[in-house]
Amino acid sequence: MASHKQSYRAGEAKGQTEEKTNQMMESLGEKAQAAKDKTYEAAQTAKEKTKGASQATTQNVQEKAGAAKEKAGAAKDKAWESKEATKDKAWENKEATKDKAWESKEVTKDRASDAAQRAGDKAEYGKERSEGFLQQTGEQVKNMAQGAVNTVKNTLGMAGNDEEDEPVYHKRDRN
Repeated sequence: MASHKQSYRAGEAKGQTEEKTNQMMESLGEKAQAAKDKTYEAAQTAKEKTKGASQATTQNVQEKAGAAKEKAGAAKDKAWESKEATKDKAWENKEATKDKAWESKEVTKDRASDAAQRAGDKAEYGKERSEGFLQQTGEQVKNMAQGAVNTVKNTLGMAGNDEEDEPVYHKRDRN
């Protein structure tokens, strides 16, 4: 009977072992499920934190990009305004230079006209003086020539009575 008892005890031990194994398996299953749930929750929390950080980073990048875009737009506007101001200033300088050149031309034209008028007046005065001088000189040369002719005629004895009455001028006598 020992063998039946041993067999019974072996069966009992086997049953107890199976029971304990099942209990342990359940306990391990529960612990594994709890660990799985905990890991899932941790993963979800990490996922949410990562998503939040990603959104914050995206928002931060977008804000910085917007600010940079605004600064670039302002710089572009300022550059355009500066270009326009430079263009306007260049046009004003061109017009001022053109006006000054025209005024200078007019002043030069007036001065040249005045100088030409004065030169014409001086030439007229000189011409009148020259005509009077040349007329006097011509008269003197004519008188001297006539005197020379009379002197030669007198010297040669060819002078007529009416010619002797005229005075003969010699260069020495005029002083």
